[in-house]
Amino acid sequence: MEYTFTTDNFDAEVLASKLPVLVDFYADWCGPCKMMAPMIAELAAEFDGELKVGKLNVDENPEIAQKYDVMSIPMFAFIKNGELVESTVGAQSKSKLQSIIEKVTA
Repeated sequence: MEYTFTTDNFDAEVLASKLPVLVDFYADWCGPCKMMAPMIAELAAEFDGELKVGKLNVDENPEIAQKYDVMSIPMFAFIKNGELVESTVGAQSKSKLQSIIEKVTA
């Protein structure tokens, strides 16, 4: 299941999550973000129950993007126990994201 994160639900859905969380920082106008969307949906299905996966629109939630120093998108942030543990910027291969997920969920 893929979540939609916003300023209103970020604390509850991400920071207080019992599972590690992958936050996809994106914007509707971003070409690489659109290219990554199907892969992020696949990862959400593959790791359901182990990892919470969701998207956060940087244009609609600038304060959260600012908090995590999002300078370029897409940016993928891995948050565990309320703390940023890993992040990567730009279009990524599925294998690269999977290897980070495996490390974060171990």
